[in-house]
Amino acid sequence: MKKKQLALSKVYALLEPGPVVLLSTHFKGVEDVMTMSWHLMLDFEPPLIGCVVSDRDYSFELLRGSKECVINIPTVEQSDMVVKCGNTTGKKINKFEKFKILTSPASKVKAPLIDECFANLECVVLDMKLVNKYNFFILKVVKAWINPGSMKEKNPATLHHRGHGHFMVAGELLKLPSKAK
Repeated sequence: MKKKQLALSKVYALLEPGPVVLLSTHFKGVEDVMTMSWHLMLDFEPPLIGCVVSDRDYSFELLRGSKECVINIPTVEQSDMVVKCGNTTGKKINKFEKFKILTSPASKVKAPLIDECFANLECVVLDMKLVNKYNFFILKVVKAWINPGSMKEKNPATLHHRGHGHFMVAGELLKLPSKAK
């Protein structure tokens, strides 16, 4: 089979790292939430997460200033909230009020937990060495929450960004052989 060249601008859709999340932040009395898909696991215990937050996003300054956040993991049922939060800026509106996003206080950080999300990860910024050059934050998860209802559904359907307004839904769980025969 002859392969065809792929535009470099399309590469990220091939390696999309994980579910779209909602990053909530709080700094000096101001809260914001943004849609984020540029993140990856870096270590198991303690859980370390790397993420890119553009310096053009309002949440960038809040995260850099407070050095803490919550990664909220929505399911496909929250896709409307995901799109609305991704297409607006918290610099001009309070997204929590505008989109009627229900929150609860976190226990280790000031950023809020988003109630509708099936999981919430309270994080502190562990390393900012790559922020100025790449907008890359290294976060340490200090507390994790999961909706008990989602425990019944072992693999909630999550959204994965494919670029240009396209998303893929993940949710099918496969058990593959762990040893080669």
